[in-house]
Amino acid sequence: MRVLEIWINCPDDETADSIAESLIDLRLAACANKHQPVESSYRWKGNIEFEPEIPLVVKTREDLFDKIVEAVRSIHPYETPSILGVPVEFVNADYRDWVLAETS
Repeated sequence: MRVLEIWINCPDDETADSIAESLIDLRLAACANKHQPVESSYRWKGNIEFEPEIPLVVKTREDLFDKIVEAVRSIHPYETPSILGVPVEFVNADYRDWVLAETS
């Protein structure tokens, strides 16, 4: 089973913290990393938007992606949140084993 990193852009620290805590509590993620704010640019409903966002990266198992999407959608305030799964090609065995043990 592969480790997966899931990148989720959040509108603020509180949303990122809430998502991280929920996913870890539900054992859908082993851990989460909240990054420094970034400036996101995108077209939304006909307008080009420029907004600060907080990138959140969670580490999990590949087979939990759909459950994580469902859990994030129930918390995230965006109508269309960015939830991107990136398979980890290389990972040290002890970390991989820890991620698998902490998720279910």
